[in-house]
Amino acid sequence: MTMRESRRRRLEARGWVVGTTAEFLNLTPADEAYIELRLRLADGLRARRQKKRLTQSAFAKTIRSSQSRVAKMELGDPTVSLDLLITSLLALGASRTDLAALISSRKRRSAA
Repeated sequence: MTMRESRRRRLEARGWVVGTTAEFLNLTPADEAYIELRLRLADGLRARRQKKRLTQSAFAKTIRSSQSRVAKMELGDPTVSLDLLITSLLALGASRTDLAALISSRKRRSAA
């Protein structure tokens, strides 16, 4: 989501510095790409679980985990490994092609 130009000019005129999240957090392009990848996989996991009409708890039982861990996975929590995200997507029936589509998509789904 981008800020309207008029609002940006007003904020800058009042001394505010307007930039991107990556600039604020001083992320390298590699860091930014990694985070985007993690969020795409998390969004894909949530979408696939919901499409299969599974609750977080029911899915957690399937992968021998907890509901709170599934919630963290779907939020892209940094404590969740990419391995677990991918393994969970595979457990939901995702194919290699599905994973490739998630990874290569240009834009994240907007948060629900």
